Amino acid sequence: MNVFDWLSDMKMPFETEDDLLVEVRFKNGKKDFFFNKERIAITTGDAVVVEMANGFHIGFVSMQGELVNLQMKRKQVAVAPTDLPHVLRVANESDLSKFEQSQSRNLPTMYRSREIIQQLNLKMKLSDVEFQADNTKATFYYSADERVDFRELIKLLASEFRIRVEMKQISLRQEAGRLGGIGSCGRELCCSTWLVDFKNVSTAAARYQNLSLNPNKLSGQCGRLKCCLNYELETYVEALKDLPELDKPLLTKRGKAFLHKTDIFRRVLWFSYNDESVWHPISAERVGEIIALNQKGIAPESLELDEAPVLTNQSILPMPPKKGNRPKRKNQQENGKPERPPRENGSQQRPPQANKKNLRQKPKKKPNNNHPRNNGQDRSQN
Repeated sequence: MNVFDWLSDMKMPFETEDDLLVEVRFKNGKKDFFFNKERIAITTGDAVVVEMANGFHIGFVSMQGELVNLQMKRKQVAVAPTDLPHVLRVANESDLSKFEQSQSRNLPTMYRSREIIQQLNLKMKLSDVEFQADNTKATFYYSADERVDFRELIKLLASEFRIRVEMKQISLRQEAGRLGGIGSCGRELCCSTWLVDFKNVSTAAARYQNLSLNPNKLSGQCGRLKCCLNYELETYVEALKDLPELDKPLLTKRGKAFLHKTDIFRRVLWFSYNDESVWHPISAERVGEIIALNQKGIAPESLELDEAPVLTNQSILPMPPKKGNRPKRKNQQENGKPERPPRENGSQQRPPQANKKNLRQKPKKKPNNNHPRNNGQDRSQN
């Protein structure tokens, strides 16, 4: 990943050795520092030929000037600029063609080397191979859990490919950074783009952020805990300082209240009583008050109330009448209506009603002589 050079347009009044420092990027994000002794005019992104211990290699300029000095201090590279390897020249067409030929040997060499490793039964994983631009040396990157004796392997590789072999062991995080990929967030891996220093990540970072300790969700492509767990850890730790610490359930007259969930930034804690499945959201301030009451030996009425409300006559509302109990009718004489005269036996009886069947009986229809069916019957009779 290239870095924007925000000092490229600024010219210093006098030139120093720090202005001749150059950072060069190689395959899979590998970077190294060099010294531009010949004061070659180069810009960020140029392909340059740089000096190596045995031969030369081609890389691309990612940074130069004062920013390189700051980067060296950040990585704690305590080397004088003149002691660094030198930038030889800007790469020409012949240099780039040789570079392409050397890079085309990386994959076939890696596949053949893996076959040799399987034949020797070595417990190591070969992840990448990088040839120098002069085709005289190759670096083999591998990872292993235990110490590996690869002296026989180096002899076979040197005789097979006729090159100088360098074995370099890398961690699983560095391996994922060299191979690259897409993370669960949908973006390119941090270790293959901008992340350089791999800090230690522990499960405590997940606990502070209230994340489920599921290894499938917390692990990255390298098989270790995700580096992004440390990005917001300091913010969560600062927010947790203002929240009350709970070592035991809260005591109320309704029962013990157990903590189930904490919303750190909203400052809300979720509790439930004994065996209930309903969670009650309580603010952090209210939880602190209940803890203070419990320390004094006082149990509040519930999580929301300190004491039960006192009922008065004004606060008691009348009960509404039930549907079946209707109020009794007042005497009809009070309303000015005369009562019905009682019968001889003393009981009141409704007046007789007409027979409903007789009222509902429909009149008979007269026969229609004009209908063709009736006309046919009349003819047969005649």
